[in-house]
Amino acid sequence: MSEHQPVAVVTGAASGIGRATAELFAERGHRVIAVDLVEPEWCDGDATIAMQGDMSSEADNAAMVEAAIDRFGRLDAAILNAGVAGSLAFEADGAMERFDAVSAINLRGVALGIRHAAPAIRTTAGGGAVVATASTSGLGGDPGNWAYNATKAGVINMVRSAAIDYGTQNIRVNAVAPGPVETGMTTRLLEMPELHDAMRRRIVLQRWGKPRELAEAFWFLASPAASFITGVTLPVDGGLSSNAGHFDLPDLPDIPDLPGTSADPS
Repeated sequence: MSEHQPVAVVTGAASGIGRATAELFAERGHRVIAVDLVEPEWCDGDATIAMQGDMSSEADNAAMVEAAIDRFGRLDAAILNAGVAGSLAFEADGAMERFDAVSAINLRGVALGIRHAAPAIRTTAGGGAVVATASTSGLGGDPGNWAYNATKAGVINMVRSAAIDYGTQNIRVNAVAPGPVETGMTTRLLEMPELHDAMRRRIVLQRWGKPRELAEAFWFLASPAASFITGVTLPVDGGLSSNAGHFDLPDLPDIPDLPGTSADPS
């Protein structure tokens, strides 16, 4: 492989959006360090290198970046996708412990990822990009999901601030805000048909998203096509965030899967 071939790290890459994103970057010519709490099993050891890492750990974030530099000699993009779901009622036993656990991955993990990836990206000719995973749940509230909502809202404003701090260093920092997507994290909802359908009815395109569709958004924001975009959060939600929610959406015919989006890699 060429020493000029671009390199990306992708966190939360064992399944779902992270795996789809790592696979897409590899297909399009990147060498990828794919990181997750459980070492991704799907990596081929050539274009994609599997690595175990806890993204709430400063040492593991540093090791992730060091692996990219040691193995490939550069870092062009950091896709900070690792995240966990779940909240307990404010007054429930263990609520604050759960909040701390969610914050450690969803918010602290993004801060650590930026902190360690940015210096490596800065030394790469032409700079590069950081893209974090926010959520439409960071754009508003959900019942019973305050911890997740708060951490994802934090990601959105952290991205704005980091974009300002790193803009003159030729590092762009953006976020993707997924709506409902069919991944391992949403399996519980997928197994509850009434809830799944109620959420679908609020989406303008009348379906849940596929991991590959989110991967395309990460690719765009990390690519030269987005060279004048920084500090933004891009909702990729089938129109969910455009719906005020006051009225039921009109019935739409079934929409077939787009080419290349039907398989859920989670």
